[in-house]
Amino acid sequence: MRRLLLATFLLVLFLAGCSGDSVANDMYEHLEQTVELEQPFAEQQEPFSALEQEEQDLYNQIIELSADEMDKITSLSDQAIATIEERKQLLQTELDSMNKAEEEFTKVKEYVEDLDEEPKKVAQELVDTMEQRYEAYQQLHDAYVSSLEQDQKLYELFKKEDLKEEDLRSQIETVNQSYDKVMEHNTNFNELTDTYNQLKQNFYDAVELNVVYE
Repeated sequence: MRRLLLATFLLVLFLAGCSGDSVANDMYEHLEQTVELEQPFAEQQEPFSALEQEEQDLYNQIIELSADEMDKITSLSDQAIATIEERKQLLQTELDSMNKAEEEFTKVKEYVEDLDEEPKKVAQELVDTMEQRYEAYQQLHDAYVSSLEQDQKLYELFKKEDLKEEDLRSQIETVNQSYDKVMEHNTNFNELTDTYNQLKQNFYDAVELNVVYE
């Protein structure tokens, strides 16, 4: 069943003193604006995790009940479905945030060719990694939406008085498979985020920008 979905976020950096050329400074502005635009994405994680835990608790209560307690099962299932609807809304806010951040990040690419050779190599790798990261996020988002849909089908099944055990087992298996896909995409996204964070630090070092890492 559902587990807490963890995500790793971009480092937040603050310019301590401007050094380096104007190209690097302009890139810094767009890179850090990208971080700012991802803040709504970051802010969704805590309420999202709380809703996941709430659903898990409701599921645990449901499976402890017997078939002659349908009123309780139905009530708990409806509560679980409500958490799913809330998470769908959070996912949309998250997606909007990531799309805006991605649009901002594309502005970075126009500066890469103007860099000196060594910083250019790091910058290009930075851009490539971030593009892969946004692609990985989209895959994660789609997988999670699909997973929520399978969760909802499960709770609708719980509410059926003529529910067959084989149908329940089949849907639970489908839910678990969808969750495995979410975790696979989540791991990929987190790894790319970690790589990007390191490359961004390497880039700032390469262009000799004075920055402070929070």
